[in-house]
Amino acid sequence: MKAWLHAQLQSEKQGLDYVLITVSQVRGSAPRSVGAKMLVTAQGQFDSIGGGHLEHKAIAHARQLLQVDASATGNELSFEDYALGASLGQCCGGQVQLMYELVSLNLMPVVVFGAGHVGRALVPLLAQLPVALTWVDGRYDMLPKQVPDAVNCVYEEHPVDAIEDCPANACYLIMTHHHGLDLQLSEAALRRGDGRYVGVIGSRTKAAKFRHRLLDKGLAGAMSIFACPMGDKNIVGKLPMEVAVSVAAQVMSLYQQEPLAKPITKHASITESFSSSISTQLV
Repeated sequence: MKAWLHAQLQSEKQGLDYVLITVSQVRGSAPRSVGAKMLVTAQGQFDSIGGGHLEHKAIAHARQLLQVDASATGNELSFEDYALGASLGQCCGGQVQLMYELVSLNLMPVVVFGAGHVGRALVPLLAQLPVALTWVDGRYDMLPKQVPDAVNCVYEEHPVDAIEDCPANACYLIMTHHHGLDLQLSEAALRRGDGRYVGVIGSRTKAAKFRHRLLDKGLAGAMSIFACPMGDKNIVGKLPMEVAVSVAAQVMSLYQQEPLAKPITKHASITESFSSSISTQLV
């Protein structure tokens, strides 16, 4: 698969904005022919339209387009003409027109921690919703080999480490096999300070203990987005699918509230890992 196409699939799977650049016209000599493509995200670029000053200018222009506050989901097309010899100093000497397609998906990132019974019931439900979905577990054999196309599975031996790489405005759904790990993940997500929701599976007793310990850790100012037990309070039941439906309903309520703002953040998306070969990521 071509690098730009793989990057496009991964970007759309995880709701990352990108610009697809296509050589739309060529007059005279040029480094690439009509139809050559390159994809640019905020953190990387994939494939090539020929290198040199033309590609440098194209990447810079694409990044400017990505800076635009695009609160509405959709695509925008624009065209730019470049004289390779006169303005760019390339020896080809021809003229190239580039088509820029800005794709703004504006999906709420949802990160599910835990691939137990509830996680396995929940993820297929979430995969049918307009969210950017990542599924993390520290047990390699627990993540299914076959998942819906919309799901990005990430094996992380120490799941807390994955918190740092999650995108801003993320909805964290924590349901691992260990209460201690659930607490660590909750603390890490709340300390980031840019999450939309931190939900933890559990009983009211667990909820009281978690709230007490998180407050002791100085996180009182972040607790407004913390929910334990998580899910829609109007949907009751303890079966994995009942809990999954309740949590999915809560996620629906969150992404329907208002459009997400485009945050400026130092954190790169966990799914930008597709820009390099990471052996621990399941594909």
